Amino acid sequence: MAGFDKVVHSYEEAMQGLSDGMTVIAGGFGLCGIPEGLIAQIKTMGTKELTFVSNNCGVDDFGLGLLLEDKQIKKMVSSYVGENAEFERQFLSGELEVELTPQGTLAEKMRAGGAGIPAFYTATGFGTPVADGKESREFNGRNYILEESITGDFAIIRAWKADKTGNLVFRDTAMNFNPMAATAGKITVVEVEEIVEVGELAPTEIHTPGIYVNRVIQGDFEKRIERLTLAKQD
Repeated sequence: MAGFDKVVHSYEEAMQGLSDGMTVIAGGFGLCGIPEGLIAQIKTMGTKELTFVSNNCGVDDFGLGLLLEDKQIKKMVSSYVGENAEFERQFLSGELEVELTPQGTLAEKMRAGGAGIPAFYTATGFGTPVADGKESREFNGRNYILEESITGDFAIIRAWKADKTGNLVFRDTAMNFNPMAATAGKITVVEVEEIVEVGELAPTEIHTPGIYVNRVIQGDFEKRIERLTLAKQD
């Protein structure tokens, strides 16, 4: 199986080929299940004019929020934009383009893109600004709008385990957008907590087959919590 080994040993190699103006799809929800090291590598590279497709944009000093510091992100396609003061400032000043998308629609846009489906109808957003400029049709007495699917030049993903051929296992809520995002990138790079030999993952526990994955790197995660709330001691 040596010829199918997708493991890389540096972040430089993991993100090789990323260039200005590309579209990147990023897994994660809040700070849960985000590819921390891959995001940090993009910051180090200084790549600019990027379009990011992700549920949100991290916080001011962590996650995708790091890329706002040097204005590396030109456009965000997101469903949630809270928790980030710099994001708000850039959006209100016109420095950052934002396309707000309902959360379920965003997930389906990724999934459909990975499945080769160019567009789909959904009732979500009909009659709201989300529907502006979009085709609508009625099916069985209910109105729907046509949403185009999403693919990216890169997809950056966080998983729990991978084998050397890129088969992935996600852990608990860190799964979130990652499986859909993994299918929608021309080049899919996965950062994992553990890499195992081929055959160590039972076929029934694999969430994303290695056919969708191009590169795997073992990361060292901070696993930061967005808001830490502790009970007061007596």
